[in-house]
Amino acid sequence: MDWLLIGIFLFMTLLLMSRADIKADAPMILVGLGGGLVIESWGTQTELWTYYTLERPPLWIIPAWPIAGLSIERLARFGDWSLRRADRSLRRAIGEQWRPPTTAVWLIYALIFGGFYWLMLQFVQPALDKPLTWLALLLCALIIVTPPSRRTALITFGMGASLGYFLELWGTTRLCWIYYTLETPPLFAVLAHGMAAVAFWRATLLLKTVLYYPLNEQKHAI
Repeated sequence: MDWLLIGIFLFMTLLLMSRADIKADAPMILVGLGGGLVIESWGTQTELWTYYTLERPPLWIIPAWPIAGLSIERLARFGDWSLRRADRSLRRAIGEQWRPPTTAVWLIYALIFGGFYWLMLQFVQPALDKPLTWLALLLCALIIVTPPSRRTALITFGMGASLGYFLELWGTTRLCWIYYTLETPPLFAVLAHGMAAVAFWRATLLLKTVLYYPLNEQKHAI
Protein backbone atom coordinates (compact mmCIF):
# COMPACT_ATOMS: atom_id res chain seq x y z
CA MET A 1 0.00 0.00 0.00
CA ASP A 2 1.34 3.43 -0.98
CA TRP A 3 1.05 5.36 2.29
CA LEU A 4 2.73 8.46 0.85
CA LEU A 5 0.14 8.72 -1.91
CA ILE A 6 -2.70 8.12 0.55
CA GLY A 7 -1.33 10.79 2.89
CA ILE A 8 -1.00 13.33 0.09
CA PHE A 9 -4.48 12.54 -1.20
CA LEU A 10 -6.13 12.87 2.22
CA PHE A 11 -4.24 16.07 3.08
CA MET A 12 -5.14 17.78 -0.19
CA THR A 13 -8.74 16.59 0.09
CA LEU A 14 -9.08 18.21 3.50
CA LEU A 15 -7.54 21.42 2.17
CA LEU A 16 -9.94 21.51 -0.78
CA MET A 17 -12.92 20.97 1.49
CA SER A 18 -12.01 23.90 3.73
CA ARG A 19 -13.84 27.05 2.64
CA ALA A 20 -14.82 25.52 -0.68
CA ASP A 21 -16.57 28.11 -2.86
CA ILE A 22 -17.07 27.41 -6.56
CA LYS A 23 -17.25 31.11 -7.47
CA ALA A 24 -14.10 31.96 -5.55
CA ASP A 25 -12.25 28.82 -6.71
CA ALA A 26 -13.25 28.92 -10.38
CA PRO A 27 -10.51 31.39 -11.46
CA MET A 28 -7.80 29.26 -9.83
CA ILE A 29 -9.21 26.14 -11.49
CA LEU A 30 -9.04 27.82 -14.91
CA VAL A 31 -5.56 29.18 -14.26
CA GLY A 32 -4.38 25.80 -12.97
CA LEU A 33 -5.62 23.97 -16.04
CA GLY A 34 -4.09 26.47 -18.46
CA GLY A 35 -0.89 26.95 -16.49
CA GLY A 36 -0.45 23.23 -15.91
CA LEU A 37 -0.79 22.54 -19.62
CA VAL A 38 1.84 25.18 -20.41
CA ILE A 39 4.27 23.93 -17.75
CA GLU A 40 3.91 20.28 -18.70
CA SER A 41 4.20 21.07 -22.40
CA TRP A 42 7.42 23.00 -21.79
CA GLY A 43 9.00 20.35 -19.58
CA THR A 44 8.11 17.33 -21.70
CA GLN A 45 8.74 18.94 -25.10
CA THR A 46 12.21 20.06 -23.99
CA GLU A 47 12.75 16.64 -22.32
CA LEU A 48 13.67 18.17 -18.96
CA TRP A 49 11.38 15.49 -17.55
CA THR A 50 9.69 12.44 -19.03
CA TYR A 51 6.56 10.52 -18.01
CA TYR A 52 6.42 6.75 -17.99
CA THR A 53 3.75 6.91 -20.72
CA LEU A 54 6.13 8.96 -22.92
CA GLU A 55 3.27 11.41 -23.67
CA ARG A 56 4.35 15.03 -24.18
CA PRO A 57 2.45 15.98 -22.08
CA PRO A 58 0.04 13.38 -20.72
CA LEU A 59 -3.43 14.91 -20.39
CA TRP A 60 -4.16 12.95 -17.22
CA ILE A 61 -1.63 14.99 -15.25
CA ILE A 62 -3.15 18.39 -16.15
CA PRO A 63 -6.08 18.26 -13.63
CA ALA A 64 -3.53 17.76 -10.84
CA TRP A 65 -2.35 21.36 -11.27
CA PRO A 66 -5.57 23.18 -10.30
CA ILE A 67 -5.97 20.75 -7.38
CA ALA A 68 -2.46 21.60 -6.20
CA GLY A 69 -3.09 25.30 -6.87
CA LEU A 70 -6.20 25.35 -4.68
CA SER A 71 -4.43 23.36 -1.96
CA ILE A 72 -1.52 25.79 -1.90
CA GLU A 73 -3.93 28.74 -1.84
CA ARG A 74 -5.50 27.27 1.31
CA LEU A 75 -2.06 26.71 2.85
CA ALA A 76 -0.97 30.25 2.00
CA ARG A 77 -4.11 31.65 3.61
CA PHE A 78 -3.35 29.68 6.77
CA GLY A 79 0.29 30.79 6.69
CA ASP A 80 -0.73 34.41 6.36
CA TRP A 81 -3.15 34.08 9.28
CA SER A 82 -0.47 32.43 11.42
CA LEU A 83 2.09 35.14 10.69
CA ARG A 84 -0.39 37.92 11.46
CA ARG A 85 -1.26 36.27 14.75
CA ALA A 86 2.42 35.86 15.64
CA ASP A 87 3.01 39.51 14.71
CA ARG A 88 0.22 40.66 17.04
CA SER A 89 1.62 38.55 19.87
CA LEU A 90 5.10 39.93 19.32
CA ARG A 91 3.81 43.49 19.31
CA ARG A 92 2.02 42.93 22.61
CA ALA A 93 5.22 41.51 24.10
CA ILE A 94 7.63 44.14 22.73
CA GLY A 95 5.38 47.13 22.28
CA GLU A 96 2.57 48.22 20.00
CA GLN A 97 4.92 50.51 18.09
CA TRP A 98 7.02 47.60 16.83
CA ARG A 99 6.82 46.89 13.11
CA PRO A 100 8.78 44.31 11.10
CA PRO A 101 11.45 46.10 9.04
CA THR A 102 10.46 46.31 5.38
CA THR A 103 14.11 46.07 4.35
CA ALA A 104 14.27 42.59 5.89
CA VAL A 105 11.28 41.42 3.83
CA TRP A 106 12.85 42.91 0.71
CA LEU A 107 16.18 41.20 1.43
CA ILE A 108 14.58 37.80 2.08
CA TYR A 109 12.54 38.17 -1.10
CA ALA A 110 15.61 39.04 -3.16
CA LEU A 111 17.65 36.15 -1.75
CA ILE A 112 14.94 33.49 -2.18
CA PHE A 113 13.68 34.48 -5.61
CA GLY A 114 17.11 35.47 -6.86
CA GLY A 115 18.44 32.11 -5.68
CA PHE A 116 15.57 30.30 -7.40
CA TYR A 117 16.20 32.09 -10.69
CA TRP A 118 19.92 31.25 -10.55
CA LEU A 119 19.02 27.62 -9.87
CA MET A 120 16.55 27.68 -12.76
CA LEU A 121 19.24 28.96 -15.13
CA GLN A 122 21.47 26.04 -14.14
CA PHE A 123 18.71 23.44 -14.45
CA VAL A 124 17.45 24.45 -17.90
CA GLN A 125 20.91 24.52 -19.52
CA PRO A 126 20.17 21.49 -21.75
CA ALA A 127 17.07 23.25 -23.13
CA LEU A 128 18.39 26.78 -23.58
CA ASP A 129 18.17 26.38 -27.35
CA LYS A 130 14.38 25.96 -27.13
CA PRO A 131 12.05 29.00 -27.49
CA LEU A 132 9.76 27.61 -24.77
CA THR A 133 12.63 27.77 -22.28
CA TRP A 134 13.34 31.42 -23.06
CA LEU A 135 9.64 32.17 -22.66
CA ALA A 136 9.62 30.41 -19.27
CA LEU A 137 12.68 32.38 -18.16
CA LEU A 138 11.10 35.66 -19.28
CA LEU A 139 7.78 34.98 -17.53
CA CYS A 140 9.51 34.02 -14.28
CA ALA A 141 11.66 37.15 -14.41
CA LEU A 142 8.61 39.38 -14.95
CA ILE A 143 6.75 37.75 -12.07
CA ILE A 144 9.74 38.09 -9.75
CA VAL A 145 10.45 41.78 -10.43
CA THR A 146 6.82 42.93 -10.24
CA PRO A 147 5.43 41.58 -6.95
CA PRO A 148 2.15 43.18 -5.79
CA SER A 149 3.04 41.92 -2.29
CA ARG A 150 6.44 40.47 -1.43
CA ARG A 151 5.06 39.05 1.81
CA THR A 152 2.26 37.14 0.06
CA ALA A 153 4.66 35.98 -2.64
CA LEU A 154 7.06 34.59 -0.04
CA ILE A 155 4.30 32.78 1.84
CA THR A 156 2.87 31.34 -1.37
CA PHE A 157 6.32 30.28 -2.59
CA GLY A 158 7.10 28.58 0.71
CA MET A 159 3.81 26.71 0.87
CA GLY A 160 4.04 25.69 -2.79
CA ALA A 161 7.55 24.33 -2.35
CA SER A 162 6.54 22.49 0.84
CA LEU A 163 3.67 20.66 -0.83
CA GLY A 164 5.74 20.28 -4.00
CA TYR A 165 8.40 18.31 -2.12
CA PHE A 166 5.99 15.51 -1.26
CA LEU A 167 4.43 15.52 -4.73
CA GLU A 168 7.84 15.31 -6.37
CA LEU A 169 9.07 12.72 -3.89
CA TRP A 170 6.15 10.48 -4.74
CA GLY A 171 6.32 11.01 -8.50
CA THR A 172 10.06 10.50 -8.90
CA THR A 173 10.49 7.59 -6.49
CA ARG A 174 7.57 5.75 -8.11
CA LEU A 175 9.02 6.50 -11.57
CA CYS A 176 5.82 8.19 -12.64
CA TRP A 177 8.05 10.89 -14.10
CA ILE A 178 11.82 11.16 -14.40
CA TYR A 179 14.00 14.28 -14.62
CA TYR A 180 17.05 14.32 -16.86
CA THR A 181 19.24 14.70 -13.75
CA LEU A 182 17.79 11.42 -12.35
CA GLU A 183 17.42 13.07 -8.92
CA THR A 184 14.48 11.97 -6.75
CA PRO A 185 13.57 14.78 -6.63
CA PRO A 186 15.82 17.61 -7.86
CA LEU A 187 15.81 20.75 -5.69
CA PHE A 188 14.76 22.88 -8.65
CA ALA A 189 11.63 20.78 -9.21
CA VAL A 190 10.60 21.25 -5.58
CA LEU A 191 11.15 25.01 -5.64
CA ALA A 192 9.49 25.24 -9.06
CA HIS A 193 6.22 24.28 -7.41
CA GLY A 194 6.62 27.39 -5.28
CA MET A 195 7.28 29.53 -8.35
CA ALA A 196 4.30 27.99 -10.15
CA ALA A 197 2.12 28.75 -7.12
CA VAL A 198 3.19 32.40 -7.23
CA ALA A 199 2.49 32.53 -10.97
CA PHE A 200 -0.95 30.98 -10.46
CA TRP A 201 -1.69 33.47 -7.66
CA ARG A 202 -0.76 36.41 -9.90
CA ALA A 203 -2.76 35.05 -12.86
CA THR A 204 -5.77 34.38 -10.63
CA LEU A 205 -5.74 37.96 -9.35
CA LEU A 206 -5.75 39.19 -12.95
CA LEU A 207 -8.50 36.78 -14.00
CA LYS A 208 -10.70 37.76 -11.05
CA THR A 209 -10.33 41.40 -12.06
CA VAL A 210 -11.39 40.58 -15.62
CA LEU A 211 -14.28 38.31 -14.59
CA TYR A 212 -15.74 40.09 -11.57
CA TYR A 213 -14.89 43.77 -12.01
CA PRO A 214 -17.22 44.21 -15.02
CA LEU A 215 -20.01 42.53 -13.02
CA ASN A 216 -19.47 44.94 -10.15
CA GLU A 217 -19.55 47.85 -12.58
CA GLN A 218 -22.89 46.65 -13.96
CA LYS A 219 -24.35 46.42 -10.45
CA HIS A 220 -23.29 49.98 -9.69
CA ALA A 221 -24.80 51.14 -12.98
CA ILE A 222 -28.12 49.48 -12.19
